[in-house]
Amino acid sequence: MKEYLPASSPKTLMVVPVYNHAPTLRAVVTKGLAEGYRVLVVDDGSTDGGLDALAGLPVYRLLFPENRGKGAAILAAAERAESLGFAAILTIDADGQHDPADARALLDAAASTWPAIVVGARRMEESDAPRSSVFGRDFSNFWVRLECGRTVPDTQSGFRLYPVGLLAAGRFLSSRYAFEVEVLVRAAWAGYPLLSVPVSVHYPTGDERVSHFHKFKDNFRLTCLHTWLVTRSLFPWPHKRLAAASAEEDPAAAFSLLHPVRLFRSLSREHDGAGELAAAAWVGIFIGALPIIPFGIATIVYVNHRLHLNKLMGALASNVCVAPFVPFLCIEAGHLMRFGTFWTEFNRQTLLGEIHLRLWEWLLGALVVGPLLGFAGAAATWFLIRSLRRPA
Repeated sequence: MKEYLPASSPKTLMVVPVYNHAPTLRAVVTKGLAEGYRVLVVDDGSTDGGLDALAGLPVYRLLFPENRGKGAAILAAAERAESLGFAAILTIDADGQHDPADARALLDAAASTWPAIVVGARRMEESDAPRSSVFGRDFSNFWVRLECGRTVPDTQSGFRLYPVGLLAAGRFLSSRYAFEVEVLVRAAWAGYPLLSVPVSVHYPTGDERVSHFHKFKDNFRLTCLHTWLVTRSLFPWPHKRLAAASAEEDPAAAFSLLHPVRLFRSLSREHDGAGELAAAAWVGIFIGALPIIPFGIATIVYVNHRLHLNKLMGALASNVCVAPFVPFLCIEAGHLMRFGTFWTEFNRQTLLGEIHLRLWEWLLGALVVGPLLGFAGAAATWFLIRSLRRPA
């Protein structure tokens, strides 16, 4: 058995969560042992006798009587690792898509920035990855970027290095598929660096491919999770810090009105991916449609700052909602929602005497018109940015 454990690396336990992957489990564990790692296998309620495939191998075992989810398996593994004196766990999927030999790259990345989470970013474009998997990865990356401001190239990869202290101290809402997204966001909030290294990936095909992702249940859980994480990121009170401030974090204090040119340049260049600019435009248009005219720009800047979006783009996009066109459209929509007819009486009484009713209708209508107009503006922004950046 060879060993590759850099002197500066934390004492690491390789963890293999498994649920009905008996055909591939032994090969994954054997390769991990051959790389010099101690291995813990967490059987998450498998019904195919997965642990029987490990007969004769010197591994730690943890068995759940019923399936509790990957997140629960990882947290239980971290608790066992802590009791055994390990400072880190290295999780690897049991389906054989990852090569345990790539783990040394994760350890190398963490050596100078420990404690940190290191994610093995799958080279999906170089493999036969299904398009749905590529889209799911990119969509997840976008939401994580929105929620914590960090750019992680593969937020859905299960090949990761975790500090045991982070998992032991964290309080997580998710216990299943969504856990791997939640832990990244919460780690970033707590001040941990989020690092990535490219790793190879092999996608099983045909009868070899076994997926436990439930399209309805897991997507619903992810939707609920992202809704909460976005909402929490908008709250003004700070997150609890478990680590020193990361160099990845944007020093917002560097912005100064005393240097307007530098400030404008910084605002125009921040978070400038096509998707991020489109999202900033959506926020600007939606908030711009609300009946909060004196506070509109300030609200847009605050929300885009909290969501790590381009504040300048949001403020510019809000000009689409300039009075009187969009406010009038919102009032008409709100009146239609209240009475089933459009507002057609324009006199002193309906304009001034009933202004409180018009404001209420404006708010109701903005909740419909704002998102729809925002989606149109976001789509136009996305296509425009993509076309301007296309190589000549």
